[in-house]
Amino acid sequence: MYCGREMRIGLDVAQHQLLWPELTERVQFAETAGFDGAWVFDHFKPLYGDPNGPCLESWTLLAALAAVTDRIRLGVLVTGITYRHPSILATEAITVDQISKGRLEIGMGAAWHQPEHQELGIPFPEIKERAERLEEGIQVMRLLMTKDRARFEGRHYQLDDASYHPRPVQKPHPPIWIGASGEQLMLPIVARQADAWHAFGAGQTLVAKSRLLDQLAAKAGRDPNRILRSASLSLSQPWDRVRRRAAELRDAGFGYLIAEWPSEGKRRLDEFAQKVLPELAA
Repeated sequence: MYCGREMRIGLDVAQHQLLWPELTERVQFAETAGFDGAWVFDHFKPLYGDPNGPCLESWTLLAALAAVTDRIRLGVLVTGITYRHPSILATEAITVDQISKGRLEIGMGAAWHQPEHQELGIPFPEIKERAERLEEGIQVMRLLMTKDRARFEGRHYQLDDASYHPRPVQKPHPPIWIGASGEQLMLPIVARQADAWHAFGAGQTLVAKSRLLDQLAAKAGRDPNRILRSASLSLSQPWDRVRRRAAELRDAGFGYLIAEWPSEGKRRLDEFAQKVLPELAA
């Protein structure tokens, strides 16, 4: 799905402590300012600030955002596999892709926030099982998005002559992103299953992991250049440092950066959109 090396810039709109009017404003700003995508997170409570503050659910939020935007791509960074059965998530993803007329990115991960699971009564197995569920879940979703009478016999998930319509607008399905860092369990899954990989970390660490992903993808029989590489970009650093990190990652083959909503607020983001975004997206 991805062969080029152009740099795309998304914006993490960070729905911690926000209600619908401000979230709409953030995403519509991102669309107007020229960002490629707007990204929400998959948690049911804020990760910082008032623990009883607002935190809108990600996939219903994506559907609403799809209806009030026209160009910008939309995604969850990333959907925890433990929170929803992949068969149901597949139908939600198709719904968002239909409403958005083909602007969905499917972000997936193994989930990590144990206290949230415990509080809400959601099982939180060990990382090995979560990784297994992630890979099986992606296979289940891909089948439901592309096949009729799909069958799947996994350790954790099964399909028995399953069909779902309509199909996604994007063919064969919206791009599947995996957020992952672990070299033993997670990067091999990225190599086998992902259209795009998102990782956090320092530049040299990401470069080394990207090289490992090249090797793992080749071993899995895939062209490494078909896996988009993505990383986060802090906007709270001086602009010359922001530019250096972007250049370092671009040179290492990363084609997507997700700008974090700056703690300094909208004025800082406006400055980025005016001074730096046009350079990076050129």
